[in-house]
Amino acid sequence: MYKEKTSFTRNSDQKKDDSGKLRIVPLGGLGEVGRNMTIIEWEDKAIIIDIGLSFPEERTPGVDYVIPNISYLEKRNLKILGILITHGHYDHIGAIPYIMEKIGNPPIFGSPLALGITKRRQEEFPLKPKLQLNEVEDGSKVELHPFSIEFFHQNHNIPQNLGICIKTPVGNIVHTSDFKFDPTPTNAPPSNFKKLNEIASRGVLFLMSDSTGAEQEGHSLSEKTISENLEQIFKKSSGRIITATFASLINRVQDIIYFAEKYDRKVVIEGYGMKTNIEISRNLGIIKVKKGTIIPSEKASLYQDHQLALIITGAQGEDEAALMRILSGQHRFFKLKKGDSVVLSSSVIPGNERSVQNVKDNIMRQGASIFHYQMMDIHAGGHAQEEELVEMLRIMKPKFFMPIHGQYSMMANHAKIARREGIPRNHIALTDNGHIIKVDQETMTLSKKPVMVRPVMVEGSGVGNIGGVVLRDRIELSESGIFVVITAIDKKTRKVKNSPDIISRGFVYLRESQVLLTEARKKIREVIFESVKTKKDIKAVKKEIKTKIERLLYKKTGKKPLVLPVIIEVD
Repeated sequence: MYKEKTSFTRNSDQKKDDSGKLRIVPLGGLGEVGRNMTIIEWEDKAIIIDIGLSFPEERTPGVDYVIPNISYLEKRNLKILGILITHGHYDHIGAIPYIMEKIGNPPIFGSPLALGITKRRQEEFPLKPKLQLNEVEDGSKVELHPFSIEFFHQNHNIPQNLGICIKTPVGNIVHTSDFKFDPTPTNAPPSNFKKLNEIASRGVLFLMSDSTGAEQEGHSLSEKTISENLEQIFKKSSGRIITATFASLINRVQDIIYFAEKYDRKVVIEGYGMKTNIEISRNLGIIKVKKGTIIPSEKASLYQDHQLALIITGAQGEDEAALMRILSGQHRFFKLKKGDSVVLSSSVIPGNERSVQNVKDNIMRQGASIFHYQMMDIHAGGHAQEEELVEMLRIMKPKFFMPIHGQYSMMANHAKIARREGIPRNHIALTDNGHIIKVDQETMTLSKKPVMVRPVMVEGSGVGNIGGVVLRDRIELSESGIFVVITAIDKKTRKVKNSPDIISRGFVYLRESQVLLTEARKKIREVIFESVKTKKDIKAVKKEIKTKIERLLYKKTGKKPLVLPVIIEVD
C-alpha cells in the first residue's frame, strides 16, 4: 500500500467558511468530451483525478491540443498529494507533460498500461522532469491522508480501466471512470458486480458517473458481438483485409491479430500511435502475438493478398494517417486495389462526418469492399447507455450525484435518469467546468461564480500563447482571405508616390478584378489626401484605410477579408 511521500504548496486564498466541507472542482470534462481533470480538496490537501486534453474544433484552426487551465491551482494553498489516472486515453492523460511540472510533479497512480502510455508520451518532452509513476490494479489501495483510495475494474474500450472509490472525512466518493457493463468482453474480465455492490454497501455520499452514452437508449454492444462479426469478414475475404481503428482500442487490435493468425495471414501495423500502443501492450503482456505474425511493411510484397491483414490508423479521415495515404496513393508500400476489404472499426467522432464520408466514397470508387458500423456491428462504444447508467445508480444509491464526461445535453439527460431513479433535483450537481461543489454529510452546494477554466491552447512548442484575437484572424483568413494594400507616400508632402500595390490571397483573383482594384486605389488616395488636411498621424491613417476598404469590399463582394494596410514613408 502506497503512503504519502510528497506535497506541493501554492499561495493561499483558502476561505474559512469551507471548514468541514469537501470541495470538488472540475477543471475540464463537463459540457465537453475530453480535457478531463477534477480536483478533490479537504482543507489544504488535494488529489486530482485525470489530466487530459481535447482536440481542436473548427473554430480553433492551427491549434494542436486544448488542455485544462490550472490558474485555480496556482492561486490556492494546496498540498497536491497525488494524481489518480483512470485509464490510458489521451482525454484523461494527454495534458500531463504540460501541467505536472507546474503543480510540483506529485506522484501519479494508474494501471500499468495507462502509466506505460503516459511514460512514452513524457519521453517526447525530454526537458520535462521524470514522473513519479506508481502502478495500481483492480483492488489496489492507496493512503494519501486524509484520503483512502481504492481502485476497481471497469470495462471500457481500453484495457486496465479503473474506477475509483475515495474515502474522505465526510463520506465515500465514487468516480466510475468511462465505463460500460459488458457481460462478454474480449481479452478482459467482465464487470465485477460483486465488487460494485461491496463498495456500495459502505455507503456512497457522492457519485460521479460517465455521461457520454446517456442520450442512447438500451444497452451498449458487447465486444463479443464485434469479435464474432470481425471473424466473419476474415472467413469470407479473399483479398487483403485493411482494418482502420483507433490506436487505443487494444482489445480490438488483439482480436484482429488473433483472427489473422487463425486464418493464416501476416499482420502489418501502420501509424505511429498504433505501433506505439501495440509495442507497450506487448511488453506488458496485454497483447499476445505469435512469433513471425507481425511483419514490416517492406516485406508485405513477398506475400499474396489473401495472406495479409493491415491494422492502421485513419478511420476518422485524418489527412496524415495511414489510411488516407493509402487511398491517395502516397503510401510507400501500399495502394488500395480491387479485392481489398476495408474495415472501419470505429464510430464517427462528431464533426468528422464529412471526412469519414469522403473516405467511404474513395474506397468504393477504387473498387474495394467496405465494412463500417452502420452496415454491421463491427464497433462498440466504450460508454454506458441508459440501461447501464440506471443500473449503476441502483447499485451505488448515492446521496448526491454529478454527471461527468460529456456534452451538456448528455449530462442533462443523465440527470433526468437520476431524477427518475429517485435522486432529488437539489442533490444533483448538473454544472459546468469551474463551478465548485461543496459537500458535507448532509448538504451539497454549488458556487455561483466559476473559477478560471478558459481553455489553454497548445500549438507546437507554445502553450497558452494563442489568444482570441489570433484565432479570430485565422478564422477570417480561412473564410474570406486577406487583402493587403501597400502605399508609398512622400515623407514631407504626405502625397502618394505611386499607385498603391495590392495583394490578395483567398479573396479575389486580381486579374479578374481590375474594376474593384481601381476603386480600392482611389479610396486609398482619398483617405491619404484628407489626412494632409486634418494632420492625422500614420497610425490613424492606416486605421481609416482599413475601415474604408473593408466597407468597399463588403459592398462590392459581400465578403469580409482581413484587410492589412501598409504605409511606407519615403524621401
